[in-house]
Amino acid sequence: MRERLDHRGVRGKLPQRHPLLLVDQVVELRAGESIRTRKAISGTEPCYRALPDDAAPESYAYPLSLLVESLGQSAALLWLEGQGEAVDESSALLFTGARGLRMLGAAYPGDVLEHTVELENVIAETVFARGVSRVGDRTVLTAESLIAARRPRTAMGPPDHQDHDQRGI
Repeated sequence: MRERLDHRGVRGKLPQRHPLLLVDQVVELRAGESIRTRKAISGTEPCYRALPDDAAPESYAYPLSLLVESLGQSAALLWLEGQGEAVDESSALLFTGARGLRMLGAAYPGDVLEHTVELENVIAETVFARGVSRVGDRTVLTAESLIAARRPRTAMGPPDHQDHDQRGI
């Protein structure tokens, strides 16, 4: 088991950068088995930029798409750590799907999400995992299946159409 991976270490493993890097730290990792990560939600994130000052409190719920992406990035960290490598420029990680998503609550600015992901199977360059996101002792999201794949960048089209700041999982 590896102790912790700070934000610098997370950046060294994943290709995402601000504002799409949605994992702040790895709290616990069992290579090839499971990972526990954290993501602090801030009211200064881009998803809150257009909210008016008089927005209803429920308007501040963290978007489901970002919750799922953060959980997916946690799964990618688990997969990559088990392989002992980071994403290089010749390949891309793609979050290809999620099944059995259940939104059980909401997270808001000031909350710290804790994701737990368990690896189920790796077939060739495709990974299957399941996960749970919590705020404290409250479960906000469950995913029966998270699916990601690594593909050569050359298989994804001409390089001039790739946005290197917002690629991959």
